Amino acid sequence: MNSSTPGSTPLVKSKFLAGLGEAALRHILEAAHVRRIASNEDVTIGGERPDHLFLLKAGRAKFYNLTESGAEVLMLWKVPGDVVGLVSLLAKPPAYMASAKTVSECEFLVWDHATLRRLVKAYPQLTENGLRLAMHYLNAYMNRHVSVVTKSAESRLAEALLHLATAAGEVQPTGVEIDITNEQLSSLSDISPFTASRLLSKWERDGKLSKQRGRVTLLAPESLMIA
Repeated sequence: MNSSTPGSTPLVKSKFLAGLGEAALRHILEAAHVRRIASNEDVTIGGERPDHLFLLKAGRAKFYNLTESGAEVLMLWKVPGDVVGLVSLLAKPPAYMASAKTVSECEFLVWDHATLRRLVKAYPQLTENGLRLAMHYLNAYMNRHVSVVTKSAESRLAEALLHLATAAGEVQPTGVEIDITNEQLSSLSDISPFTASRLLSKWERDGKLSKQRGRVTLLAPESLMIA
């Protein structure tokens, strides 16, 4: 894990920084440290003291909770522009509610709690943006719960793939590539790994996608809209 302080930080597109003027943005970004974290390393650990807020600039990370048996339940797939450690905006924040871990080499902008509190007082827009993000994540969890109750496993997996294609996919001549494993997809879709593997194999035979280890390429994303 390496960290450094940037001499001049480029502006970053993120909902956390929305509605701020250029001068405010530069001040906020220059107060951050750049931290590069290797793949499969902890960013935050659930239950620990929240002393930093991380804004993902490059790479992918997962936001998850552990069951009593030690199994991971994937909550969110973090992509550039997303934040980790949102509770650090509060003066007396509760412990991190979940854990975050990199799934590829990542680069973050990081603010420590004291610095973040000074910035929040200077720029109240950050607090509003933080609340909007919290509501966005709450809405995502509510929609996910409704989907578990009302939709089939096939529909949930298709929706997860289409969302990932939009948020984290890379457009290639062959289709939209998504770096994710079957197990991670099954967790995001709230289905078993066996069901996810079976459905992906079926869609591969139908020519809707192709699979490689740790990667799914959607050959015809629109075909999944009717799944």
